[in-house]
Amino acid sequence: MLDAVLWGLIQGLTEFLPISSSGHLVLVPAVLGRDGPDLATSAVLHLGTLAAVLVYFRAEVGEVLRLTDPGKRLLRLLIIGTIPAAVLGFAFKNGFEWLNERPTAVAIALILTGLALFATRWIPRGRRAIPDSSDWDATTLGFGQALALIPGVSRSGATIATGLARGFDRAEAARFSFLLGIPAIAGAGLLEFIDLANDGRGVTSATWVGMAVAALAGYAAIALLLRLIERAGLAPFGIYCVGFGTIALILI
Repeated sequence: MLDAVLWGLIQGLTEFLPISSSGHLVLVPAVLGRDGPDLATSAVLHLGTLAAVLVYFRAEVGEVLRLTDPGKRLLRLLIIGTIPAAVLGFAFKNGFEWLNERPTAVAIALILTGLALFATRWIPRGRRAIPDSSDWDATTLGFGQALALIPGVSRSGATIATGLARGFDRAEAARFSFLLGIPAIAGAGLLEFIDLANDGRGVTSATWVGMAVAALAGYAAIALLLRLIERAGLAPFGIYCVGFGTIALILI
């Protein structure tokens, strides 16, 4: 139960804060000298974070489901933005899994992520919003999201940084990132459930507790980031990533 709560808390916070959930779920167990979450836990935790983002952005999700004009436009942008990660994920699945088993490589990727996030402090503040987005904007954010297939690279960090480089307002870049994460998180969870079904293992009651923790922590992380990013940008998260990645690298 305590393990499930720990992994749920880490998954929920790091899925949306730009500090890499994949990196933490590899490095925290490596530093503590214990096993990370198993396949069943990982699959259910993704359900928790998916629930968090769906509830937080229920208005936008409702527009998409009702197929209003803004909803149809947003749906097109999300589909376009999801394609790069989907294609590269299937093409290089084995390579990404190989990296996931090497904590040293993950720590280095987290440090590089931190440096990139810190560098965004020199990007001029933009004013663009999601309704101003073009298909090319969705494509570039999609390639930013694809970078996060590398364990240790933050999905939200890469997509928000790309949005800032495209001239988006900080909060709008974060909102775009979170909305783009809906199909990505759902797809990752679906693939893990397929693997789980093939493996023949079940889900324990403790794992469902972890899912609830991931959902609550994820919702809080979204709200926190949307408030913090307007004031401080991504640089503080970059400092954290460099610090934690360096400590993990030394300990490992």
